[in-house]
Amino acid sequence: MEHQKISQGSLLLAEPFMLDVYFRRAAILICDKHEEGTLGFILNKPLDVKVDSIINDFPEFDALAYYGGPVQTDSVHFLHTAGDIIDDSQFVCDGIYWGGNFEKVKVLITQGLLHPGNIRFYVGYTGWSKYQLEAEIEDKTWIIDEMDPNYLFVFKPDKLWQVILENKGNTHAILGQIDDFLNLN
Repeated sequence: MEHQKISQGSLLLAEPFMLDVYFRRAAILICDKHEEGTLGFILNKPLDVKVDSIINDFPEFDALAYYGGPVQTDSVHFLHTAGDIIDDSQFVCDGIYWGGNFEKVKVLITQGLLHPGNIRFYVGYTGWSKYQLEAEIEDKTWIIDEMDPNYLFVFKPDKLWQVILENKGNTHAILGQIDDFLNLN
């Protein structure tokens, strides 16, 4: 099998039988990849709390916060489509930006220019030290794919892992149909 290179904008899917409580059936967008390590956000684990209830002095915003990963769970990050109007945004891949001027985000939400359909907030992040992610990929812990902005802003999070595998086709589509055996009695 051809070795795929992980880079900013890559999408990682947990292999179907991963038992890790943090990453079971996770779809992770890699937002930063450099010599010292890798950082990403789990896209498909919504929390049962609205973002405006966890951030002080935040405008009313009818959107759930998401669990981004087990690292620094006292921090909040955001992915969005508005890189042209949010200063200091970092380009991740086509149609997706990470971070930027947080005060500007609050103003844009108040003005109705940012909606839950074009920005998501994450509590914590996922991180790997130098060579750690590559070792996990070599151990077949992760399936690598290309990111599509629709995965983040269109598809329902509870079906995202399955949808991405089905879109890969062949054997991956079959793997995506496997029931989440941990929920079976």
